[in-house]
Amino acid sequence: MTAYAPFVAPEVPTAAAQIDVAGDLLDLLRHTDTELRPDPQLEALALAVAADLPALLWGEPGIGKTAALTQLASAFDLPLTTVIASVHEPSDFSGLPVVGDDPAEQGVPLAPPDWAVRLVRAGRGLLFLDELSTAPPAVQAALLRLVLERRIGSLRLPSGVRIVAAANPRSSAADGWELSPPLANRFVHLQWTHDHEVVVRGLGGTWPRAVLPRLDPERLAESVAFARRAVCGFLTARPALVHRLPGAETRRGGAWPSPRSWEMTLRLIAFATAAGTGREVLSLLARGTVGDGPGLELMASMDRMDLPDPESLLAAPAKAVLPERGDLRQAALDGVVDAVHARPTRDRWDAAWAVLVRALETGAPDVVVVPANTLASLRREDWPVPAAIERLAGVVSLSRRADEAGRRAALVARAGR
Repeated sequence: MTAYAPFVAPEVPTAAAQIDVAGDLLDLLRHTDTELRPDPQLEALALAVAADLPALLWGEPGIGKTAALTQLASAFDLPLTTVIASVHEPSDFSGLPVVGDDPAEQGVPLAPPDWAVRLVRAGRGLLFLDELSTAPPAVQAALLRLVLERRIGSLRLPSGVRIVAAANPRSSAADGWELSPPLANRFVHLQWTHDHEVVVRGLGGTWPRAVLPRLDPERLAESVAFARRAVCGFLTARPALVHRLPGAETRRGGAWPSPRSWEMTLRLIAFATAAGTGREVLSLLARGTVGDGPGLELMASMDRMDLPDPESLLAAPAKAVLPERGDLRQAALDGVVDAVHARPTRDRWDAAWAVLVRALETGAPDVVVVPANTLASLRREDWPVPAAIERLAGVVSLSRRADEAGRRAALVARAGR
């Protein structure tokens, strides 16, 4: 007779055990790695934070602003304190009045909120003011002293605390407000966008790593001198841009030029120079402090600061060192031609042709065409044609043939419509 084992019902996991398993799965999903990857907007944010300037990230909801701040706090080894500006009262930032035993003698002190006390006790941290564009005007007014002077009630935040804010454009913010001009002018405004490849790699478990800018101790004095020369030289030539409050209300809530924002720009240029930051990142920062127009003008002015002296090029054309970038090389050659036009002599005219030959030998030929045509128009009847022109004739004639072919193609295309 066969003996059968008694039936044993499978053990049903308890609810607590299932929660523990769910927690393990969540831990695996939260675990991600980082990698060094070029990310201009993250590098610009890191430089602004290193320079101790309040930064404001503008971007649509869900774009990754909070995640970037978390990554930045980790990279800087700073505890992150998040404050949702829109759910606070003005007194939360200016301080709550506390009546003491003898207010007539001691006054009424303003008590700071608990998060401010924790930051002061820690001596360092990253204060993240989120949803800034949904804060009503009264709260924005209370934030002015916090952002500029780092004061909350009777407390002053220590120098080890950095401030970063985030905001959604008014079109996508819940009950959004325009930023007041005084508050907007205290921030470095950075437009936060997503990169498809970064998002895909991040969802796969690897996000870009925020890196603290490495300042070269040997270049600090040089960086400050360069920054002052760049900003002061530009504003000397463009005095109208020292202070320009935008006429449109929507633009007043962004970056615009003022003595305060120019001082911020000067500091960022000094930090970027000491860190060897690339032009793209510095452009984001300059436009984020004084606005797109003035920022781009400043960048163009800084490019011209690095151009070689036309007189030096004319003095030794065979040894001329021209910029690598095409637009800067074109500007340098234009400067040589302008110098000859201002003081035309046969020797200077001949030297200018030698500079153009040098440019032809060391770079793309297309940048030589316009300066060569202009220089040829400066010739006087008693000046013989230098031998250098023969080396350039082919390039100029080829360019003219290409232009003529382009014009003919355009005419044919228009005729076929």
